[in-house]
Amino acid sequence: MKFEEFNAGQWRQRYQYKSFEPVPVNHDWTWEDPQINALIEKATRALGELNAFSLIVPDIDLFIQMHVVKEAQTSSKIEGTQTGMDEALLPEEQIRPEKRNDWREVRNYIEAVNTATAALENLPLSNRLLKQTHAILMQGVRGEHKLPGEFRNSQNWIGGSNLSDATFIPPHQDGVPDLMGDLEKFWHNEDVVVPHLIRIAISHYQFETIHPFLDGNGRIGRLLIPLYLISHGLLAKPSLYLSDFFERNRASYYDALMRVRVSNDIIHWVRFFLNGVAETATKGVGVFRQILALRTEVEQATLDLGKRAALASQALQVLYRKSIVSAADLEQALEITTPTANKLVQALMEKDILIELTGQQRGRLYAFDRYLKLFVS
Repeated sequence: MKFEEFNAGQWRQRYQYKSFEPVPVNHDWTWEDPQINALIEKATRALGELNAFSLIVPDIDLFIQMHVVKEAQTSSKIEGTQTGMDEALLPEEQIRPEKRNDWREVRNYIEAVNTATAALENLPLSNRLLKQTHAILMQGVRGEHKLPGEFRNSQNWIGGSNLSDATFIPPHQDGVPDLMGDLEKFWHNEDVVVPHLIRIAISHYQFETIHPFLDGNGRIGRLLIPLYLISHGLLAKPSLYLSDFFERNRASYYDALMRVRVSNDIIHWVRFFLNGVAETATKGVGVFRQILALRTEVEQATLDLGKRAALASQALQVLYRKSIVSAADLEQALEITTPTANKLVQALMEKDILIELTGQQRGRLYAFDRYLKLFVS
């Protein structure tokens, strides 16, 4: 199928509304547009450099966790969840009661990312994996009663208050299993000669068009991107997330998806997606460079702490995973006494590694601020 000749599907009359029924995607794809070839090359080069960093940076998993937190916060923000990056790192008891539902959605996303990524070691990318991930995403939050872990058995819609004023109505529920089965085959069809970045661009569009779950489709669809790249060996670690790019270009993102459905313009969508991969991967490389520079700086700063230097080095390993802590957190993680933990925190504050956040006498929290800012800029 040539992009230039693509017909995305058809609108089918249902009772009092029309649903969009997309065509299957598990087949060869070609294009004449030379810009797509240039964008594939640019995105592949940036992705390769990002992956190289994830292979050579020592203790890379320490830093990957902050990437996951950033992704969880940003992807949830697209869906209207109002939880800041700093709040996502706090324990639930530190979150104001009226914000805890949003906080739980972000924390669920973090668990979903980590669980799905780990599952790829034993389970191929599949609808089964997406369902398991969806169940984690929906546990104990808004949407927990909307068939968590199962494809929908009723009609849903996007935008508007109901089917009569919806912005977009995905395919009828009866067609979801076949459409998702076709999509899964597309991920693994070795007889189809299509670059992986094109496959995942098409796959993300198709997933969001099918909208197979009653809730959480946006987050699962965005998570599908790094899962695909990991499962096919383009990434060794979950270091690329497009939610930040989609959030900063939200109107263009939704417009590009709708242009495929309304005008069959898949070329515009693929260009938008490849630009997003290139920009996000390049930005990710920049963050890794800044992390390495900061790591060198703070490790050198702790060398003159005498007896506390070794403990300070261990504390930094904790802070790379979780950049907001209490003295009790360090006490537990490092298995040290309360006085030792308090003195360690004080030493790290004097070195401008930690700053105190709360201004309280009790329950104080401390942030590895310079590190945290690398992920919120």
